[in-house]
Amino acid sequence: MALAGCAFVLGSCSLEDPPGGEGRMSIATGGSGGVYQVYGGGVAEMFSANGHPTTAETTSASVDNLFLVADGDSEVAFSLADTAIDAVEGRDSFHGEKLPLRALGTLYSNFTHVVALKSSGIERIEDLEGKTVSIGAPNSGTEVIGLRLLEVAGLDPDEDVTRRALGVGESAAALREGSIDAFVWSGGLPTGAITDLATTDEIVLLPLDAYLPKLNERYGEAYVEAEVEQGEYPGVPPVKTISVPNLLMVREDMSPTLAHDLLKLMFDHKAELAEIHPSAEKLTLEDAQQVVEPVQLHEGAKRYYEEAE
Repeated sequence: MALAGCAFVLGSCSLEDPPGGEGRMSIATGGSGGVYQVYGGGVAEMFSANGHPTTAETTSASVDNLFLVADGDSEVAFSLADTAIDAVEGRDSFHGEKLPLRALGTLYSNFTHVVALKSSGIERIEDLEGKTVSIGAPNSGTEVIGLRLLEVAGLDPDEDVTRRALGVGESAAALREGSIDAFVWSGGLPTGAITDLATTDEIVLLPLDAYLPKLNERYGEAYVEAEVEQGEYPGVPPVKTISVPNLLMVREDMSPTLAHDLLKLMFDHKAELAEIHPSAEKLTLEDAQQVVEPVQLHEGAKRYYEEAE
């Protein structure tokens, strides 16, 4: 991706080759138009400009990304925290396989959206029974959250709804044209595709805070209460929802020096990255160190945070 008007200056760190020694790193990001892809593209160009060629890979996001890193096909991955927990514990999408992963840190939080047209009369997750619902792209973090929301609301994702597997842009288009009744999306605020939809159609975001206790009971503390505030989307009132931290993940056997230097570059060039996507502005020393157990920080990341404080 082009970084218009922004140049990343060569920093003081000299990056080592990634495991395998191919001399080029890969960052697993997300789908077209999503925050992961844009943010990850900026990170890839910044790493490249600072001594290490890096490619940003378009993927289905969290689940796929963590398998790519665990298998050595990518060195760095964006992931939702709940998916990262599943990966290190080997549960749900990871089918008993505990992946050897560590976190460089927490980047920012995703907000869970369940979107419907106001005219549909859909007001809560239980109202989705018998409806056609997009729960996100296959092997995405959105899909994980979408399935869990249906389950804690007492709906069988295979029997009680007709499922579609669409990204956020496709979901917004499908809702507008009437081929789906609602869709789930986990992303930063505001998400462009939802903003565009809200400018042409009256939409509602379903309140999700009532489902938080069961989500935490079943799946851990990655889910926290949040609010989509007035003004985030045209004509949409404030609504209580659920947020999930986004993590930057690597293999546990990545060189500590490399992990340290990658993280240092991101903090050193935070202002430039924020020009690429405003979510980068949310990277802070205090928040970055807070990862939800059982996910652990990489040794090199711990060293960076100790030095930076």
